[in-house]
Amino acid sequence: MNRAVLYAMLAAALFGASTPLAKRLVGDLSPVLLGGLLYLGSGVGLGVARVLRDGGWKASGIAKSEWPWLLGAIFFGGIVGPVALLFGLTRVSGSTASLLLNLEAVLTALIAWLVFKENADRRVVLGMAAIVAGGVVLSWPSSHSGTEDWIGPLLIAAACACWAIDNNLTRKVSASDALFIAGSKGLIAGVFNTLLAISFGAVLPDVLTVSSAMLLGFLGYGLSLVLFVLALRWLGTARTGAYFSVAPFIGAVVALALLGETTTSQFWCAASLMALGVWLHLTEHHAHVHTHDATAHEHSHAHDEHHQHSHDAEFAGDAAATHSHWHQHAVVTHKHMHFPDIHHRHEH
Repeated sequence: MNRAVLYAMLAAALFGASTPLAKRLVGDLSPVLLGGLLYLGSGVGLGVARVLRDGGWKASGIAKSEWPWLLGAIFFGGIVGPVALLFGLTRVSGSTASLLLNLEAVLTALIAWLVFKENADRRVVLGMAAIVAGGVVLSWPSSHSGTEDWIGPLLIAAACACWAIDNNLTRKVSASDALFIAGSKGLIAGVFNTLLAISFGAVLPDVLTVSSAMLLGFLGYGLSLVLFVLALRWLGTARTGAYFSVAPFIGAVVALALLGETTTSQFWCAASLMALGVWLHLTEHHAHVHTHDATAHEHSHAHDEHHQHSHDAEFAGDAAATHSHWHQHAVVTHKHMHFPDIHHRHEH
């Protein structure tokens, strides 16, 4: 569990830092082209990493029934979301945009609760309410807030909605290879947005700018997404989104440090509300008697209370270490602290 939380926090740190850095590039590139290059860097970098890891190209292992979920995640999270964010960055300050990205966690949780029926504990709900209140305060137009009008905040909110849909769809395939999921999203979205920008007259900048954008995309979108998928696997959508809520604060700190932006009482009021929401998320605990239905699937695992199966000769030497193979789960009823991971997607 601690490892999954660490994955979510590292994903948040990488993505949070990328937002103000992307704002520095958005003045030199069209938002659509920049979005394309960011995801292209993610796709190419993760594709190379996967080939090196596996010693060559390997099948994805994603079932035919799971492809619609992945393609939907690519459309919303890889194509529409980044463009909305980067257009929004042209109308608000980097620190304000970073805090507004907290809305992604709220919308992710709402979709998880209302559509996919994940459990919603009181602390998580209160935390989401605090984050929403902070977003409203931060989005209110004023001459000193870095927000010119409602258009910039609405565009960033639209990006958050796209990524919220993406997160919930990605959860459906989170037991599969995280490098393939994140890499395919980056490659498809990157090629699409780059070609779209060029078709509308955008011109590729110098090699240094292209390389900087692709490196930022590899770290802030690619590696971050790999870690996010691994966290989704063990924490569920709403809780992973809750831990990911620290990303905007990291982005705001980077923006204030690197972009020389100033803050206002409006900014700190919103930051306080959002910090309260994140604290409520991080201190939430969930435990009750629950029953696991019999199921069979394949994913990376070690032998714990949920994995007590025997092995064929092929896997006999791997039982004590992390390994991956097709395995079955028997019906079991017990109580312990848990999140809606791939073994705890029961109703409440």
